[in-house]
Amino acid sequence: MVGTFYRSPSPESKSFIEIGSKVAENTVVCIIEAMKIMNEIQAEAKGTVVEVLVENGQPVEYGQRLFKLKQS
Repeated sequence: MVGTFYRSPSPESKSFIEIGSKVAENTVVCIIEAMKIMNEIQAEAKGTVVEVLVENGQPVEYGQRLFKLKQS
């Protein structure tokens, strides 16, 4: 396990992105907690979020896909 996936900065906060959200290469899309450090993850491409592939609080691995994106 690399870390834990979080869709928002805190449990009370709104998710960084939702299905249908438009993102750019510098858009923060989630947080991965690894060794008690919260790492903001940015989109790697410009487009629209089609699907979220990971549940909030789920462990994730290196190279695991987190979102499906329709590039624009």
